[in-house]
Amino acid sequence: MAITITMGIQKGGCGKSTTTGILTHLLSRNGYRVLAVDMDSQGNLTELLSEQPSNECMGKSVLEAMQEDNVEGYILNITDHLDLLPANNFLATFPRWLYTGKTYKGDTIPFSGNPSSVLDHALESVRDRYDFIVIDTPPSLSEQTTNALCASEYVVVLFECSNWCYSAIPNFMDSIHGANEFGKRNTQAIGVLRTMNDVRRSDAKAFNELIAEDYPDLVFDTVITRKAHVGRLSLYGFNQNAELRQALGQYEGFYKELISRVEGK
Repeated sequence: MAITITMGIQKGGCGKSTTTGILTHLLSRNGYRVLAVDMDSQGNLTELLSEQPSNECMGKSVLEAMQEDNVEGYILNITDHLDLLPANNFLATFPRWLYTGKTYKGDTIPFSGNPSSVLDHALESVRDRYDFIVIDTPPSLSEQTTNALCASEYVVVLFECSNWCYSAIPNFMDSIHGANEFGKRNTQAIGVLRTMNDVRRSDAKAFNELIAEDYPDLVFDTVITRKAHVGRLSLYGFNQNAELRQALGQYEGFYKELISRVEGK
C-alpha cells in the first residue's frame, strides 16, 4: 500500500508546488511508483509535471475523480514511474459541491458522508498500485487541505522563513491534529522543511533558528535557499532542462532525510 504524504502550509509563496514536484521527481527517478495529486485549484503542480496548461485537464481532473469516487479514468501518466491526478481552477467549486451537490457543470451529484474524507475514499482503489502518493495543497485551510490531510499518513510542513509563515505554523499543526482525530490514517507531521531562505537577510536566519527551537524534533537539517534555477523549473520543467542538476542539488539532502524518517516509522 502507498505511503501518502501531504505537503502543506496555509500561506502562499512557500514553495509547496515546486517542492512537491521535485519530491515526486526524485522518488520516481529512484524507482518508486509515485502518484502526484494536485489539490490546489491554481494547478501549478499540474503544469510543472505535465508541462501543459492546467485548463487542458478540464473535465478530467481530481475534482471529477472525487465527485465520481473513482480516480481510474483521471490519472495522467507522466513517466514510467510517475502519474498525476491533475487540477484546474474548477477545483475551487469543490466546497459548493460538498454542501449543495451542485457541480460546476450545473448538474447535481448528491454527496453524503464525511466531507473531509472524500479524497481518501477515492484514492482507496489505487493505493496498492503505488509506493508513494504525494499531495500538493492550496495556501489556505480549506476543504481541499482538510481532505489532503485526512488522506495522508504523513505531512511535510513548508516553512518560508518569515514572520507571517511563522504565525501560520500553529494553526496548521492544529489542522494536522484534527486530521489525526477525525481521519483514519493516523496523520502526523513528519517534518518541517525550511524553504525560500534568503541568506542575505538576518531576519530569515533568526526565523530559521526560532522554528528549530520550537520544533527541534521536526525540522529537517536541510534548508532550501532561493536559487534562480529552482525558480526557473516552472519554465523549463524536468525534461531537457540544462539546469536540472543545479535545481535539484539542495533538495537531495531533504529527500534523503525524508526517506530515512519514513523508513524509521
